[in-house]
Amino acid sequence: MTAETLRYGAIMVAAGIGIPILAALNARLGALVGAPAAAAAVLFAVAFAGAVAVMVLTGSTRALAEMPGQPRHLFLAGLLVCFYVLSVTWVAPRFGLGNAITCVLLGQLVSAAVIDQFGLMGAMVRQASPLRLAGLGLMTLGVILTQKG
Repeated sequence: MTAETLRYGAIMVAAGIGIPILAALNARLGALVGAPAAAAAVLFAVAFAGAVAVMVLTGSTRALAEMPGQPRHLFLAGLLVCFYVLSVTWVAPRFGLGNAITCVLLGQLVSAAVIDQFGLMGAMVRQASPLRLAGLGLMTLGVILTQKG
């Protein structure tokens, strides 16, 4: 395993750690103010400010000029993030954070396998070999077992 692979893995583990924390924080904010959509709007305002700061600090503001020429379907990502944040902010206080994140993880496993299998949206193709399918099955079972009892 290369140092680059370890670095990328560590970044994504940190991102994964952040997802339930994000969900818990925003779910609590939505519950306290009585409006999950308002909590999500504030989250997106803070996220927007953070993204703009990184864009400016990395000198990538010129890339904004390229956005109008990109395929429109790629902007669906923003709606998907919005759906995730709104849904977890509303569902987690009613369903439980662990249950909500477990269902999100199951969805991610299935979606990632399909995207990789067919190389959708320019992703690297990774065939769903019997070993990979067994691993996904074990991960799915593990996710389910963590929510039992």
